[in-house]
Amino acid sequence: MKFKTITTLKFPLLLTGFVALASFTNRQALHHNADYGRAATSSHKADKGLKDYYRKYFPIGVAVNAAALSGPEAELIAKEFNSVTPENDMKMGPIHPRENEYNWKNADAIVAFAQEHHMKIRGHNLLWHAQAPAWMFKDSTGKQVSKDVLLKRLKDHITTVVNHFKGKIYAWDVVNEAIDDKPDNYLRNSLWYQICGEDFIAKAFEYAHEADPEAQLFYNDYNSEVPSKRDKICKLLRNLKDAGVPVTGVGLQGHWKLNDPSLQQITEAMDKYAALGLKLQITELDVTVRTGPRKAGDQTLTDSAYTETMAAQQTERYKAIFEIFRKYKKVITGVTFWNVSDRYSWLDFRGGGIAGGAAATEGTTRKVIKAYPLLFDEKLQRKKAYWEVVNF
Repeated sequence: MKFKTITTLKFPLLLTGFVALASFTNRQALHHNADYGRAATSSHKADKGLKDYYRKYFPIGVAVNAAALSGPEAELIAKEFNSVTPENDMKMGPIHPRENEYNWKNADAIVAFAQEHHMKIRGHNLLWHAQAPAWMFKDSTGKQVSKDVLLKRLKDHITTVVNHFKGKIYAWDVVNEAIDDKPDNYLRNSLWYQICGEDFIAKAFEYAHEADPEAQLFYNDYNSEVPSKRDKICKLLRNLKDAGVPVTGVGLQGHWKLNDPSLQQITEAMDKYAALGLKLQITELDVTVRTGPRKAGDQTLTDSAYTETMAAQQTERYKAIFEIFRKYKKVITGVTFWNVSDRYSWLDFRGGGIAGGAAATEGTTRKVIKAYPLLFDEKLQRKKAYWEVVNF
């Protein structure tokens, strides 16, 4: 949902009557973490990745860009994940910058990488109020287009993109973030809504289904656990289903904080969405260690800002979140992390993620406030939280 912009240790294992020395494949990983030594023995095999631990539950995915398709990051992706989502390269602006021009290069490269490594592919996304090219809404004189023209352009775009990847992408985020954050408003007052009313939502799903009847089609949004927004999302999805619109499921983005949303809010939301007969996916998971509000004059933070206290809190948070995910394995059909490691997170350039998913509409800044939101650190090593996620 984000904009574009890598001591050798031997742990002694005490056994009855003798000491055996274990030399781990990944010797740099979490040298300060005693849990790593325990986890890497017996049940936690060094050759297993997240996807292997969750093989009987759901695919574990990651959002990537083309730069991650080679080198150490690519090796980590192939080892740990069995699903990928293009972070930016299938969004309308990057892939369709001008009316008669499509830019397939990066998106094709991501798809080829996924196929080479036998990974599932989620398409993201076909319609969003952000990263939509200006030409989509204007005629040759610069005036705003009519509803008919805009829907025709939308259909052309969706048909072309979905057909290009037909048979390769199993699921699409069709409409992204159409619900307004303000409790008293229903739909976001985007150009899509201003020109088309709410019809653009149903039409987008219909166009995608026509292009690929086999693809799973999702509505995707952030803060989808907040009761006021959750209920509006449920209203939208219920109306779409009642009208026979081909919507498969709902994507809960999961741009979460250490204590927000509450675990109760997460489970209540899942219950309500599942009650609609929809599949659930966690589509953009990250857990920032930052807590607000931001203060004017904050200095750029460095690696040292990731404290043991933050690590402990994040570990407990991820542990609790994945306990919920496993509990709901009958309705959750995928969990995707948004970015690979703490080396790069879209949140780093948006105040460390204090605004959650809403940060996507904020402008990027040169000021970096590290969010440290993922399971792998800046050296691509597994963090403490990783071992709690797979410890079940």
